[in-house]
Amino acid sequence: MCNERKLGVMAGKDSQQADVASGRYKRATEGQLVLGGFAILLVVGGGLTTVLMGSSVAAFAVAVILLAGGLLLLLYMGLGYMERWLKR
Repeated sequence: MCNERKLGVMAGKDSQQADVASGRYKRATEGQLVLGGFAILLVVGGGLTTVLMGSSVAAFAVAVILLAGGLLLLLYMGLGYMERWLKR
């Protein structure tokens, strides 16, 4: 039983090392950081705009932030696809 557990842990470690070596871990981490930064920008920007300018201006500001974030997301995804295509 103890050997089976060790083999399972070793197989999991090999899988994690393969993810890191393939760049999958890097891409996932970068994607999470981009989404987290965007969420912080949306919450803080929308909140500050609401407090300082009012709710109608804040709704417009959130719409602009979402539009800009969508464009940046498309750019980020496009560059990621280009990177993988160039590595082939």
